[in-house]
Amino acid sequence: MAATGIPPDAPDVLVTSRPLDEYCALFDLTRARLAALPGPLLDCPGGAAGLAAEARELGCRVVAADPAYALPLPVVADRARAARAAMAAAMAARPHLYPAPRPDRPGRYLRSWDRARELFAADSAAHPQRYVAAALPRLPFADGTFALTLSGYLLFAYPELFGPERQLAALAELVRVTAPDGEVRVQPLCDGRGRRCDHLDRLRYALGERRISSEVHRFRRAGDDRTRRVLVLRAADHRRRAGASIM
Repeated sequence: MAATGIPPDAPDVLVTSRPLDEYCALFDLTRARLAALPGPLLDCPGGAAGLAAEARELGCRVVAADPAYALPLPVVADRARAARAAMAAAMAARPHLYPAPRPDRPGRYLRSWDRARELFAADSAAHPQRYVAAALPRLPFADGTFALTLSGYLLFAYPELFGPERQLAALAELVRVTAPDGEVRVQPLCDGRGRRCDHLDRLRYALGERRISSEVHRFRRAGDDRTRRVLVLRAADHRRRAGASIM
């Protein structure tokens, strides 16, 4: 298998339905910061999240990109319901990986996913142009399109899908479509079992070779004593640099 290839037995990516407040908590953002963005926000992968619908109420323009959007909306909704069931099972089986939000009230947390999924279904039906069928590491957007780019639960969460070279290509692509004065935020930096990426330093070095600066931003999530980590990327320019390999 090539370093950038996807194995035939790779798992499907869960189509999750996270609400706006969960995005803020996961990426260390605030509603005020989103409202003040000077340009549009990219959510990649967007899944069946409520972000685009909710952030629009703040005056924030959001474009969501996900290969699942090539499917009929009822199929995407079915996959989102399956992801909700998978999350419920994971929280029951490995509670130490899900200490927040509200570890004593998982039902309430999962109901927030239900509301987000309903918002997504209504918004994607009413505004299909905001939901673009696309998959990393190639996106159909011009250089510097977005003021802020978010990528959650993909590049490090599924090492079977994204090996080191594919991660590098995907991260560089996210930076390419982000404005020079904007930033890319990526989380989590571990897989679905909580195992940290063991080549993150090499990956960051390779990004530097492409003139992409990186920072592991650490913060405390409200209501949780654990330290969270988000990879923050910025670029001096968006020109592709050849020969940047981490292998």
